[in-house]
Amino acid sequence: MFEQAQSELLTLRDLLRFAVSRFNESGLFFGHGADNAWDEAAYLLLHSLHLPLDRLEPFLEARLTSDERASMLHVIERRISERLPAAYLTNEAWLAGYRFYVDQRVIVPRSFIAELLREQLAPWIEDPEGVTSVLDLCTGSGCLAILAAHAFPAARVDAIDISPDALAVAERNLSDYALSERIRLLESNLFTALGSERYELILSNPPYVNGASMRSLPAEYQREPELALASGEDGLDLTRAILAAARERLTPNGLLVVEIGHNRDELEAAFPETAFTWLDTAAGDQYVFLLHRDELP
Repeated sequence: MFEQAQSELLTLRDLLRFAVSRFNESGLFFGHGADNAWDEAAYLLLHSLHLPLDRLEPFLEARLTSDERASMLHVIERRISERLPAAYLTNEAWLAGYRFYVDQRVIVPRSFIAELLREQLAPWIEDPEGVTSVLDLCTGSGCLAILAAHAFPAARVDAIDISPDALAVAERNLSDYALSERIRLLESNLFTALGSERYELILSNPPYVNGASMRSLPAEYQREPELALASGEDGLDLTRAILAAARERLTPNGLLVVEIGHNRDELEAAFPETAFTWLDTAAGDQYVFLLHRDELP
């Protein structure tokens, strides 16, 4: 099919239609930036052609060279046959308007905390320029640490991950944003490698996929590191560990902000005495909680 397509599909519109048809026919799962076959196909083709990602219409009738067709068909075929998220095919992901390098050593960046950082965590932080210390736990690609460095320009940021492979990706992203002097990367199982440091703000988008969900993940999610997804049978193993140790890592007026996926009911049942503040995001108020230091269990 793909060999025949190379000789018959001549324009970008032709390739786009072909990609959308094949993606839908193959039952791909979308959840790493796009939520439908059209948007994902448009992104992959524009990226392959080194065209602006927001300028599809002017190029739809452009005829393609044989090399361009071959390159794009190869990307389409890999997306289908390997079930690779688009971000791994292009080695880039976008979060809150920032571009990050990614590969299969890290999960594809996605976090509701990103939109909260875009607002500098208002109204919970009244003076963003007064924040001087931030910790990003489970940093992965370094995306939240980088967003925090931009949101709080006077802050030093520590970014921790248990995976040396993930930290290598994060280092590349820090270099891209010229932030290697402001953000310190640490290989650590949560807080264990830290000395006596305390922070005004601790952020974390830790693994939070529960056992049942891990066993039924779409193939695209199975291409991501399991270490960055799984968190015990109820999805709360890492969150429990963070809550148990965060008090000793926060300054007296410090804040803890953690993303927990779909586990709000389970978390509140596990900590019935804790007054979680649930933060509003574009998807609702059940995915990210905030606690002051003195509210921690």
